[in-house]
Amino acid sequence: MWDNRKKDDMKRPVPIILYGVLIWLIPFLAGFPFVDATGTFLIPETFFKSIMVVIGAFVGVLLAVRYFSTINAGQIKEGIIIGMSWLAINLALDLLMVFVGFFPMTVLQYITEIGLRYVSIPIYTVGLGIALERQQK
Repeated sequence: MWDNRKKDDMKRPVPIILYGVLIWLIPFLAGFPFVDATGTFLIPETFFKSIMVVIGAFVGVLLAVRYFSTINAGQIKEGIIIGMSWLAINLALDLLMVFVGFFPMTVLQYITEIGLRYVSIPIYTVGLGIALERQQK
């Protein structure tokens, strides 16, 4: 029994990393139709940012539900693990875009205009973990 649990624990980083990247990549790609080749928004910027938040939350919750469907115990702990992992992945990918100049802004601008929104990721993963763990009791 211990060997199976250890083997399952070794598989966990793959979906955690993959889902974290998808939570970032899908909204990133979905944003291209709303921006021209020069980086000018084709719709009001606040509307664009709202669309990105909704797409990101939708994808994130779907992937969190999918991830939790494989977890039978310790959902709160898993919610913390995936939430903080996905937060770190999304911040790292965005900051990479800032550093290479794809997002023309300073790190402080990034944090205040975009980065803080990613805090919603661990909020919904931990919340889902709490709900699932309570349901088991």
